[in-house]
Amino acid sequence: MALTKTPICNFGEKAKSFKLKGVDGKFHSLDDHIGKNGLVIMFICNHCPYVKAVIRNIVEDCKILKNDGINSIAIMSNDTKEFPDDSFENMQIFSKKFNFTFPYLIDETQEIAKKYGAVCTPDFFGYNNKLELQYRGRIRELRDLKPVDTGESDLMKAMRLIIKTGDGPKEQIPSMGCNIKWVK
Repeated sequence: MALTKTPICNFGEKAKSFKLKGVDGKFHSLDDHIGKNGLVIMFICNHCPYVKAVIRNIVEDCKILKNDGINSIAIMSNDTKEFPDDSFENMQIFSKKFNFTFPYLIDETQEIAKKYGAVCTPDFFGYNNKLELQYRGRIRELRDLKPVDTGESDLMKAMRLIIKTGDGPKEQIPSMGCNIKWVK
């Protein structure tokens, strides 16, 4: 496990299209899930301790954001041969265990992670209603792999600002997590 931090937000960068298989057995595209006020695309996996530490926060924030007109999509891009805990079958179990209300998609070729420049799990991309990137930060602070629950998460604050203004916060704290497990 190599601790990796996300790069600074590339404000205005457009979301990249994709069509990936979800744990529901259906194929999902970017266009299928655009919310009227924006979209959160997150790269997560099943085994990463950083994801496990915040998965309940992710699920809760995504439910609230959906009510605010922002949809969410989770993508798993790790090498499943080397990391079988992240297999499609285990993705199905993980999403059911934590009651995902958003699509959980597998990026078997890792092409989508590369297109987005995803580097770690979790890695959050927050878009406005024009699908322009406005947030590339953490969900919330972690201390010793435990979420610091002091009110609204950084992700929630950023997405609510995006709803109001179309722009994300200028100051963003990078997300931290395990590096994406690239196929060798």
